[in-house]
Amino acid sequence: MRVWQPIRALVLDRHSHDAAYAAIVVAGSYEEAGDQGRFRVEAGGVLLHDRFEAHLDRFSRAGAVVLNLPLPTGLSFKPGAAKLADPAPIVIAAERSLVEATALLLSTIQDATPKPVDWPDELAASLMQDSFLVLSTWAQEQGLTSWTVTRGFAQVFGISPEAFRARMRARRAWKAIQGTETPLAEIALDSGFSDQAHMTRSVKQITGMTPGEWRKLANGFKTVWASGR
Repeated sequence: MRVWQPIRALVLDRHSHDAAYAAIVVAGSYEEAGDQGRFRVEAGGVLLHDRFEAHLDRFSRAGAVVLNLPLPTGLSFKPGAAKLADPAPIVIAAERSLVEATALLLSTIQDATPKPVDWPDELAASLMQDSFLVLSTWAQEQGLTSWTVTRGFAQVFGISPEAFRARMRARRAWKAIQGTETPLAEIALDSGFSDQAHMTRSVKQITGMTPGEWRKLANGFKTVWASGR
């Protein structure tokens, strides 16, 4: 991922990044639709991305200039949209040091979480909150056919609502694996998987590592912290 990213393409197809990062819009504007929902950002807007997030981006013909700053591993932050009163100090700091620019960014950004504007946004928000959501029931409650929901959601987010729900389940499990001592089989059921094996396949598909490997890594960090090394 480049630090400075002038973008002229109309669409960047759905893709993911292994590392967490912040995308600061320096000029232009674009729309992003991904694992955290759909956002429309312009100059001064910021999108905070967690590890292994997937999204697609749509740009006007004018394009956009984006400053991408890596976020430290283990940093606690709220993924999604934020804003800056003035991005210029961040841009200037980035010329000297990316670490300095990132620290300045995190100390000055303000939350800018948008409200859903249409039913695809509402469905994405519902799926992020409820990994057990029954899509046919949701469609019926909205007065929509299942075919309309599947087709319309995919046009916006680049994947079907079923695939989006599967990603939300995997991400929820991945967080719980690292942040709790809950048995893996229990996490699998709590996250909406049929069994632990299903969770293992899904988490590895998204992150490249199994739940057992993530749990071992998390416990290793705790051991190092407790020992003071």
